[in-house]
Amino acid sequence: MSILKIITYPNKILRKKSKIVTLFNKELKKNISDMFDTMYYNNGIGLAAIQVNINKSIIIIDVFKKKFSKLIFINPKIIKKKKVIISKESCLSIKNFSSYIKRHKKIIIEAYNIYGKKIKFKCKNILSICIQHEIDHTKGILFIDHINKY
Repeated sequence: MSILKIITYPNKILRKKSKIVTLFNKELKKNISDMFDTMYYNNGIGLAAIQVNINKSIIIIDVFKKKFSKLIFINPKIIKKKKVIISKESCLSIKNFSSYIKRHKKIIIEAYNIYGKKIKFKCKNILSICIQHEIDHTKGILFIDHINKY
């Protein structure tokens, strides 16, 4: 079990665009395992690698915090989005702050799994919101950048 340090705002690392993952190896699996340990330790439901100073385009999600509902997306990108929803968001990298943010209610993403296989994933509601939030991190975008955009 490895708990990594979460980078907090206004650290400039959070504004970096994450590098595309090309090697699906033991190091990648260790990074992801450490990210889950860190996310659960900090009571989060999503985490992007850049938030723990790993410059790789990786996001992990577990909106139910049950450890059986783990989702891993490598090099994720949104390919389709529908409807708009406004919901309250917070972030492990921005302590003690939350705000209402406009996101898409339904999305379809393309990504790679931990074995390097390309996948498509369709989701809605809280899962959609969480994935959009974490994909933003891979682009150097924070949820606070969306405040008052609706």
